Amino acid sequence: MLDAMQLKKVLAFQKNEITGHLIYKKVASRIKNENNAQAVRRMADAELAHYHFWRNISQVEVKPNRWKVFFYTLMARLLGLTFSIKMSEKGEKVGALEYAEFESVVPGAAQIGRDEEAHEETLVNMLDEEFLSYVGSIVLGLNDALVELTGTLAGLTLALQSSQLVAISGLITGIAAAFSMAASEYLSSRAENNPKAARSALYTGIAYLFTVALLILPYLLIPQGGNGIYISLGITLLIAVLIIFGFNYYLSVAKELNFKKRFLEMFAISMGVAAFSFLVGLLVRTLFGIDV
Repeated sequence: MLDAMQLKKVLAFQKNEITGHLIYKKVASRIKNENNAQAVRRMADAELAHYHFWRNISQVEVKPNRWKVFFYTLMARLLGLTFSIKMSEKGEKVGALEYAEFESVVPGAAQIGRDEEAHEETLVNMLDEEFLSYVGSIVLGLNDALVELTGTLAGLTLALQSSQLVAISGLITGIAAAFSMAASEYLSSRAENNPKAARSALYTGIAYLFTVALLILPYLLIPQGGNGIYISLGITLLIAVLIIFGFNYYLSVAKELNFKKRFLEMFAISMGVAAFSFLVGLLVRTLFGIDV
């Protein structure tokens, strides 16, 4: 007989299992490879079986967490199946440990926990998203855009003292650099006999242009006058930090990389270049007596 706390725990296990069942079921519907889709559907069936295991213990029906189902299926659409599934599996690792601790109360709970842990390894070996194969090209585009453009905008901000001129200069520089980076990536990939050289170049260029657009946006939206241009610079640097944070978090989940190390590395390089360029802008303005 379960006490009140144990029953509450079992009901939470049930909710997680039926929620996981619906997540896997919806994710499976988005997988084009039929063998992979069947594998995920089998996992959905396993989650449902686990739900019924706990249902027999509690004798209570439990509804799924619809918000969680919506969130993970949305993440699968926006950020890919790998990211969504690995995010979900992080929660299952915690569940597996709790199931093992519950073995003394409910025999068989530990085995269900081991089944949960096996899910992630199966999915990692199964999924092969094309997008993730181009992460190197995307990183190249983002890194270069963040380092070059934050530095350029910081230097131009102090040297020109005009949001409009900084935005135009940054846009021209950014577009030219994006095409240059894409061309360099293409030639580099072709030299390595990469059959996907054109696609790699495209991802590099798009990542660069996307970053350029976000970084110059504050200079176009914030009114000029007073400290407006410095506010624009501050917002641009904040956007750069958010891009660094968001992309590195994505990589830390999808490719299981060290988030803290990569984030701090990109942050230090980008902000360091921006600070140095700001000083260069001050030096140029002072030496050449620029007054725009």
